[in-house]
Amino acid sequence: MQTNNTKAYALITGATSGIGYEIAKRFAKDGHNLVLVARSKEGLLETAEALESEFGVSVYTIPKDLFVPGAAKEIYTETSQQGFGIKYLVNDAGQGIWGKFAETALDREIDLVHLNIIALISLTKYYLKDMIEKGEGRVLQVASSLAKAPTPYMSVYAASKAFVLSFSEALISEIKGTDVTMTALLPNATDTDFFHKSGSEHTVTYRETSLYTPAEVASAGYEGMMLGEAKVIPGIKNKVQGAMSAMMSDEAVAEMMSKQMQPSEKEKGKVKIIHEPSLRERQRINKTNGDYENHKDHVHEDSQLHHPNH
Repeated sequence: MQTNNTKAYALITGATSGIGYEIAKRFAKDGHNLVLVARSKEGLLETAEALESEFGVSVYTIPKDLFVPGAAKEIYTETSQQGFGIKYLVNDAGQGIWGKFAETALDREIDLVHLNIIALISLTKYYLKDMIEKGEGRVLQVASSLAKAPTPYMSVYAASKAFVLSFSEALISEIKGTDVTMTALLPNATDTDFFHKSGSEHTVTYRETSLYTPAEVASAGYEGMMLGEAKVIPGIKNKVQGAMSAMMSDEAVAEMMSKQMQPSEKEKGKVKIIHEPSLRERQRINKTNGDYENHKDHVHEDSQLHHPNH
């Protein structure tokens, strides 16, 4: 892969599929060099080759399992040793778990918290300090529309995204006047491999509702980040749903979300991912047994529900 560390770089986690992949494309299209992070070495090399070929940018890849404690520090150390100036940080990697909390596996939920929260905190800590010292930089935190919605059957995931939103809003206030900005992205249900990895492909949300494309969500997030916006909610439907939910009690929102996360009874519904990079990610997973450990080895993007509702 090419490496040219004379220019500022954008570091993107979860960059091999879904929203993270599309954000990487937007950066590359605008001529930004990239540091891409994901668990799958195969997926990273495939993505790097495609972006370098199409856009002529330098792409450096770091295969890293962000479930593992210390991985964020290793990423920061490697980029520092390479001399990369990280001007843009996109925390997109994330994962969800579908099921009743009393019945899901605790080790999976602890892993989820480490990926969705601890790794995000750590990367933000390391790179934000550098950005403030340099007097420039932008951070995009991929949260979810579920950050504002208590969500049965996705309780730990939704709570982790609520943390990301609250954390980001607090830091946005702290860094005012530093010439560094932070943006929270709150996508709704998006056509990525998230549903497959989280075990929620059978839900009403996935099978019966229209999904945003990763490119739509990535474009909104990228543009909002570059403009220094504090919060980005992609799509009119998402904004309207958010406004309606804000007028409802938390109990009513939870009941509404419970219905969305129930198994669908439709005989014919969505069964196929359309987004090609996400489909390839799913195929990489299916080369193995498709069990949790293999899902864990191919952390998406969150990007990103990425959700019922990234």
